[in-house]
Amino acid sequence: MQSFWRLFAAALGGGILAAVLVLAAVGGRKAAVQPATSTDMAPAAAPLSVQNETPMLVADDSEAFPELPLPVDLRAAARVATPAVVHITARNGGRRRETVKALFNRGADDEPMIAGGEGSGVIYTSNGYLITNNHVVETATEIIVTTTDRRTFPASLVGADPKSDLAVLKIEANDLPFLELADSDAAEPGQWVLAVGSPLGLTSTVTAGIVSAKGRSIQLFPELDAIESFLQTDAAVNPGNSGGPLVTADGKLLGINTAIASRTGRFQGYSFAIPINLVRRIADDIIEYGSFQRAFLGVEISTLTRSDVKRLKLKNRTEGVVVDAIFAGGSAETAGLLVNDLIIGIGERPIRDLPELTEFIGRAKVGETLNLKVVRNGLVREVIVKMLAAKE
Repeated sequence: MQSFWRLFAAALGGGILAAVLVLAAVGGRKAAVQPATSTDMAPAAAPLSVQNETPMLVADDSEAFPELPLPVDLRAAARVATPAVVHITARNGGRRRETVKALFNRGADDEPMIAGGEGSGVIYTSNGYLITNNHVVETATEIIVTTTDRRTFPASLVGADPKSDLAVLKIEANDLPFLELADSDAAEPGQWVLAVGSPLGLTSTVTAGIVSAKGRSIQLFPELDAIESFLQTDAAVNPGNSGGPLVTADGKLLGINTAIASRTGRFQGYSFAIPINLVRRIADDIIEYGSFQRAFLGVEISTLTRSDVKRLKLKNRTEGVVVDAIFAGGSAETAGLLVNDLIIGIGERPIRDLPELTEFIGRAKVGETLNLKVVRNGLVREVIVKMLAAKE
């Protein structure tokens, strides 16, 4: 009996001791996790400990994924551009003009339609000169312009250049909003742009995209001396956008929307705009003289091909424009340019292909002197060309 009570007492004492130890441990744990109230303790201990556990991961992430720019906000550009865009109604007695040139689009759209068509334009000067596409107004007998504040004006055709598909209109108004001009030579693939106009009759519509490419020739015009060096963009352009502006993210006029590549007549991801540096050259002439005073190089030319490289025995040349023929009385003949010369530059600007050269020549003024860099018989030489006026 005494042995039982001794064992009971030992067990009870052990239990009490264990309980005391457990309570002490729990009390210590509670003290350890209590929030720091002293001002000399670090308030962010836990986050710091997490960072310290993986210091290399944080450093590697910052190097592999540098801080990216915030998404582009195009609202300011849209606010600037929209008031400078007009809606154009072109009426005639026969058929409605295509309001966007559509590549590859044939068939039903070639059938006669009701008289009247729509397009867009952009205000070029505060005193009423407007720019649009020639194909929007070329057969119109009456042109009505509607501004974004819903005023309407009869417009007169000042002049047009079918070989670049540009036209200048005039309305009797003053103090009109107009856009600052960008430098289309400085445009780069990947930069944000806005297309503004009246697609499908929806006035003051803004769409966004990027510059997809520069210097595109899409064989839109049949004339051999047509000027095609388009800015390609993926901003949505549809019938009614033609003649409206392509605008940079800071609200400057970069080009005039002109064509889409489509098998349906509707936007399918590719649209094309005439670069503003060329537009300005042509529009200024039309305003001053009533027509584009075009200089005449007087050559038949083509982009360098592999067969040309082999035929002309060119070494280390993959880009340039080959002179295929010289026309009598032109600037090229007078300057001494020869058939099979390879044009590789004008001044300090390299020339890679036909669209680049046609745009640059199209922007040249009568009487201007151009320094052409050509490869002739394997040697690079300079040919000084004084630009003569194109013959009528």
